[in-house]
Amino acid sequence: MGYHELDLAQDIRVETDDVQIIFGEYMWDHTSFRIGGAADIYLRPTSEEGLLIVLEQCRMHKVPYWIFGKGTNIVVSDRGLRGAVIDMTGLDPIVTDGEVIRAGAGAALSALARTAAEHSLTGLEFASGIPGSLGGGLMMNAGAYGGSMQDVVSSVRVLTNRQEIISLSADELQFGYRSSRFKTSGEIILSAELKLAAGERELIEAKMRELNERRREKQPLEYPSAGSAFKRPEGNFAGKLIQEAGLSGFQVGKAQVSPKHCGFVINLGGASARDVHELCQEVQNKVKENSGILLEPEIIFLGEFA
Repeated sequence: MGYHELDLAQDIRVETDDVQIIFGEYMWDHTSFRIGGAADIYLRPTSEEGLLIVLEQCRMHKVPYWIFGKGTNIVVSDRGLRGAVIDMTGLDPIVTDGEVIRAGAGAALSALARTAAEHSLTGLEFASGIPGSLGGGLMMNAGAYGGSMQDVVSSVRVLTNRQEIISLSADELQFGYRSSRFKTSGEIILSAELKLAAGERELIEAKMRELNERRREKQPLEYPSAGSAFKRPEGNFAGKLIQEAGLSGFQVGKAQVSPKHCGFVINLGGASARDVHELCQEVQNKVKENSGILLEPEIIFLGEFA
């Protein structure tokens, strides 16, 4: 039991059917790595109203909280997370209006790509195999095969630190490689508008199949992971540097540098968060020694890592 759990059980009052509440929820069920200890309290709102109630209660009782999407680039500590996890995946409506798609932050990127294809809209093919949510994709400026979120986003609705809901234009989002304003702003993404272009459904679906086949051929999708473990250094590739450092297949516990794609760290089954953390640190050290380049993790480590 986390140290906040009794206080939360006693103090937080969420009198709405729009929020699921679980105490001591293990986060391995909510991360693509299938790793992570228990959060003191897990909250899953299914409406913006429910989200606002949850946030108000957390702030009122001074309970720290973590905003979660699909957990696809996250490793949660084996010791879990103190405070509340707010799971945004229940905020997932998708509405199409001509060449525009409006969606909630919890909508899956793959679902958005399928919706676009069904309406003969092109521009989101790159996202069809990305396992994250819209909110996470915007925060990280997710991308693949030459496309990224900054290419299709026209505006984003956010909840500010002053509890105001505002709309931000694409020019205000400060997109960069695997980054955006949301990495430091503290704003909570609520929804976004994507501007696509008319296309031919058959060609769009064929492109999605091609990209997904390339992923299956080159990436270790048969194992739990968080996708690319390290950001691409300017003018180079993380996987190439890791391989050149002799780390293909390198293991710590049940965490391994994938021999299929050295840019991936995989869970062979039963890996701990500590295994992954130590492996990533060792990879950074060895690559630095071999090439002089310090790799920057793309994985986000949450909680206590001794």
